[in-house]
Amino acid sequence: MHASTLAQHPSSSTPGLELPRLYTFRRCPYAMRARMALLQAGCGFEAVEVSLRNKPASLLALSPKATVPVLQLPDGSVIEESWDIMRWALATLDAQGWWARAQTPENLDLVQRNDGDFKHHLDRWKYPQRYASEALTPDANRDRALDVLLRTLEARLQGTPFLGGSTPCATDLAVMPFVRQFANVDPAWFATVHLPSLRTWLNGWLVNPLFTACMYKLPAEGSNRFPPSGF
Repeated sequence: MHASTLAQHPSSSTPGLELPRLYTFRRCPYAMRARMALLQAGCGFEAVEVSLRNKPASLLALSPKATVPVLQLPDGSVIEESWDIMRWALATLDAQGWWARAQTPENLDLVQRNDGDFKHHLDRWKYPQRYASEALTPDANRDRALDVLLRTLEARLQGTPFLGGSTPCATDLAVMPFVRQFANVDPAWFATVHLPSLRTWLNGWLVNPLFTACMYKLPAEGSNRFPPSGF
């Protein structure tokens, strides 16, 4: 499944850093898609599991906003956004077309919807206590999330197994962790919603070796080759 290797990426010049270092958090959907893209691209990397309550000083020095994921490259540069990390990993030598297939207007629109309105309503359904003063109820936000993204995904996936067509693309990787998060808020309710093609797509990703590798549980401290057992 590997489309490229670390050799195609910037060479090392940061003292003591031979591989890219990803600051990550296992359950963060933005970090999940970054990890999957790096694994799919065959990029060897180190990973640092970040405690959101006690962020490491090294992360704060690289990125004052200190939101994961953050990728530190051996050449000294820093990439602070998950979609940009995916681009760095997948776009250099895209022999399998994972990045190219994500660049259609339709797929770019899906990522924009996911990262914009869908994430907005997902947060307000998943964490209603944080938004108690807002007008929409949790269930209203849930229904808005369905309308802004999930029904569109269902329509797309009725005609093709992946958002990349017959094979996946970066859009699948970018969107899936957020759909997974939505489905996990109330699994019993989600199972009743008429989204059969979306559920088939999601369930396939949940057992995909790329996803299971990305969910390897790191030690709480230190920088570790990811995943230690290889992929």
